[in-house]
Amino acid sequence: MGWSTVSIYAQQPGFADTTGLAQKKDLIDVLRRLFKTDQKKTDSLRAKKKFQFSLIPVAGSAAGGGVAVATAFNAAFYTGNESTTSLSTITFSPWFTLEGKFVLPFRSIIWLANDALLTKGDTRFMVYPQYTWGLGGNTNPDEKVLLEYNYLRFYHSFLKKTGKRVYFGAGYDLDYHFNMLLEKIDSAILTNLPLYDYGNKLRDNSTSSGPVINFLIDSRRNSLNPPGGVYLALDYRFNFEFMGSTFDWQSIFVDARKYFPFEKHRQNLLAIWTYYWGITNGKTPYLELPSIGWDYLNRSGRGFEQNRNRSKQLFYFESEYRRDISRNGFWGFVVFANIHSVSEYQGNNFVYWHPAAGAGLRIKFNKISRTNIGIDIATSKDFTGVYLSLGEAF
Repeated sequence: MGWSTVSIYAQQPGFADTTGLAQKKDLIDVLRRLFKTDQKKTDSLRAKKKFQFSLIPVAGSAAGGGVAVATAFNAAFYTGNESTTSLSTITFSPWFTLEGKFVLPFRSIIWLANDALLTKGDTRFMVYPQYTWGLGGNTNPDEKVLLEYNYLRFYHSFLKKTGKRVYFGAGYDLDYHFNMLLEKIDSAILTNLPLYDYGNKLRDNSTSSGPVINFLIDSRRNSLNPPGGVYLALDYRFNFEFMGSTFDWQSIFVDARKYFPFEKHRQNLLAIWTYYWGITNGKTPYLELPSIGWDYLNRSGRGFEQNRNRSKQLFYFESEYRRDISRNGFWGFVVFANIHSVSEYQGNNFVYWHPAAGAGLRIKFNKISRTNIGIDIATSKDFTGVYLSLGEAF
C-alpha cells in the first residue's frame, strides 16, 4: 500500500460565514443526525467555534513488512480578525508499527493578526524503513535494498508581508539521519546499485544544517481544498560545515500551483502543480538528494513508491480534476495524472520520464473548513498505491 502523509495548512475560509451551510452536508452532519440535533442551530454554533478539528484513522503496510497504524489530526484557528487574517493550522499525523517503527510529524502554519507575519514549522522524529534503488531515472525495480534509519527534521521559517499576498523571510533547516543500516543482502546486488561516488557503502549518519531564504506568493483562500487562486514558493537552502553539516552544499526548491474553477457554488475545478528541486552546489548526503515523494509535505508521486527515483535534480508535474458528485457536496471524485524525471547522476540530464495516473473518492468531513477525506488509488508501470488523507494532495 502506498502512503500519503497528511498535509494541511490553510488560508481564510471564514468560519463565521454560514451562508449556504444548510444546503451543504458533511460527515459531522451525518453523525449529529443520529442524535437528532437541529442542523441550522448546529451549523451556527459550529461556525462560531474558534477551533475546527478533523481526525481520521488509517492503516496499511510499511516498507520492510509489518502493519502500520496512523492517525491524521489537524486543528484550524484564527489569531486575529477573520476578515483580515488567514487561517492558521496545526497538524499531527503519527504512525507506528508493531515492529517498533514509527513517525511523529508535527507541522504548523501560524498567521499573525492581519497576516503581518507568517511562521511555519515542520518537526519530525522517525524510526523509519525505506527502500532505495540508487541514483538516476533508469534503475532496476527488482534491485532495491531496505535502508533503515532514524531521522530528526527541524524546519522553521518566518516570513513578513511585503506586498499583497507577497511574503519574504528566512529560517533554519536541519536534517539529521543516524543509525543508518542497510539490510543484509547479496553483496552483488549492492554493488549493482548505481550509487556512483557514494560508493557501495553508505555513511551511518549525516547532518545538513543551515539557513534557508523563503519567498512566497499565495492567493488561495483555502490551501487544504483551494477553490481557486495561485501559489508560488521559492526556497533557497544553505548547509555549512561550521553549522554542523557533514558537507557544504546548497539547494533550490521552486513550487508553483494554479487552480481553475468552472463553477462558483460547487466543486468543479482543474488544479495544476509543478515543482523543481535541485542541488546547486556541493556534495549532498544521500538521503537529502531530491527524491520522488520527499517534497516538503510528501504529497507528490501518487502511483510511485516513495524514494523510487533519486538524483541531483527532480522535475515534477501533476494535474487533477475535482468535482462534486452530490449537490450538497458530501460526495465527490478526482481524477489525476502526474509525471516526473530525475537527472542522470552522471551527466545531470533529464532522460527518463515516469508517468502515473489515478482516481479517488472524496467525502466531506468538515464543510466549514472544506476538509475532505480522500481515498485515492494510483498506478504506474511498476507500482500501485492506495492513499488515504485529510485534505487534497495540493
